[in-house]
Amino acid sequence: MSVPKKLQRLSVAEYLEAEKDSPVRHEYVDGQIYAMAGASDRHNRIAGNFYNRLDDHLGDGPCEPFISDMKVWVSETVYYYPDVVVACDGPGADEYYRKQPRLIIEVSSPGTERIDRSEKLLAYRQIKSLKEYVIVSQDRVRIEVFRRGRGDRWSWDLLTELSDELRLDPVGLTLTVAEVYPRVKFPQRARRR
Repeated sequence: MSVPKKLQRLSVAEYLEAEKDSPVRHEYVDGQIYAMAGASDRHNRIAGNFYNRLDDHLGDGPCEPFISDMKVWVSETVYYYPDVVVACDGPGADEYYRKQPRLIIEVSSPGTERIDRSEKLLAYRQIKSLKEYVIVSQDRVRIEVFRRGRGDRWSWDLLTELSDELRLDPVGLTLTVAEVYPRVKFPQRARRR
């Protein structure tokens, strides 16, 4: 029986350099790296729908949307790859990560739901520039919006109807929930309520 090798910790500089040429994306938390799993067609459509609407809406303004491959600097020792991020870093920003996100959207699957609602929610709330964090289910109509208010207090909204309106206040865009889910075919079991 072979003994597993002790996990080697990477410095931030080693992680950032290795990630530039890596065929697999990795998130970085306190010296450890975690490979990102592949995504379903539903996941890709939802993230793409958000990106397309945000890109059209923001145009050539100071803030810009990114999809999947742009890291977000959460702290000195944490980097995540959100599914969609709108950042306003401006000229001179690092080409591989953003430090000034205003809006972060995670498309949640059964495998990521726990992390999106706990670890990432807590981490993202520490980013001072972040105004909204949105968790979108890929398997049913369900969108959770965590919104920073006055005094650094956070509110929570839940949208479950296709006719509900999703306000993305940091970018001044309102969508119906139906506009988030076009061409998304849910698993048969998820259609029942």
